Amino acid sequence: MDTALSDPQNGSAEAASPANVTARPPSTPEGIALAYGSLLLMALLPIFFGALRSVRCARGKIFSQEYINLLLSMYFFVLGILALSHTISPFMSKFFPANFPNRQYQLLFTQGSGENKEEIINYEFDTKDLVCLGLSSIVGVWYLLRKHWIANNLFGLAFSLNGVELLHLNNVSTGCILLGGLFIYDVFWVFGTNVMVTVARSFEAPIKLVFPQDLLEKGLEADNFAMLGLGDIVIPGIFIALLLRFDISLKKNTHTYFYTSFAAYIFGLGLTIFIMHIFKHAQPALLYLVPACIGFPVLVALAKGEVTEMFSYEESNPKDPAAVTESKEGTETSASKGLEKKEK
Repeated sequence: MDTALSDPQNGSAEAASPANVTARPPSTPEGIALAYGSLLLMALLPIFFGALRSVRCARGKIFSQEYINLLLSMYFFVLGILALSHTISPFMSKFFPANFPNRQYQLLFTQGSGENKEEIINYEFDTKDLVCLGLSSIVGVWYLLRKHWIANNLFGLAFSLNGVELLHLNNVSTGCILLGGLFIYDVFWVFGTNVMVTVARSFEAPIKLVFPQDLLEKGLEADNFAMLGLGDIVIPGIFIALLLRFDISLKKNTHTYFYTSFAAYIFGLGLTIFIMHIFKHAQPALLYLVPACIGFPVLVALAKGEVTEMFSYEESNPKDPAAVTESKEGTETSASKGLEKKEK
């Protein structure tokens, strides 16, 4: 879900509760800088590591806002635990001792019997995965009980990283069309209506990253938040990840387009924060991120004479039956050639 980058000092991103009616003391410049800098850093981490890992692999009429928030909390409680467990598993594996009793498990659910048996679920995991799931569950309970901003951010970072890692665009043209459409969408819903900001501040769910501007004054109990929607991370992130895979397909041992688009994202998000701080109004981050993330790599491609290669690059789907068939035929051909050599 996409939300605008918001500044709580102007009232557009404050939580919609009676306690927020009274004016809050202004945050210090140091606190504001720390909050914005932390949001920028948290936005960069999922994109960078998610891109690397991708290479390897309204308020209702019936229910009140409280019930909707409860439903969303339970929904993201389960998804957040699974996403966080999947995120930390590769890192946690390095900390287990060599003699750790790691057992393998398989969760298998089938339908039918005999020749008509069909696998519905076939999931393999081990003891290390269970440990990561347990640690993630602790964070989930913390989030469910306290709705603390740190727990919210842990889930938000996990969702973002998994989104960048697992959601793949197959070519640059599709990515440009997607970003262009969402560019218009984001601008309309932030400048044309107050829906985006209202959703961001009303629903208690890890659909955004938040960081308190009054952290230096109130510590971990600070409550004057700046926020960044996960859509402003994941949407440009999957395009940047595509450019990384394009870099690898060129087989030049350079990641020119990835680093260019990554630097463009930093520039675009920094510009968003600057404009928002100057005009004291929530900004549609994609308004600045989309031109930067598309424009910078295209300019580099023009300079290197690789525009045709960039827009003709098409990522094959490993699950495509045609691709699998071609792979099998290639293997059979190689095997037959090897057999002919042995016969000779």
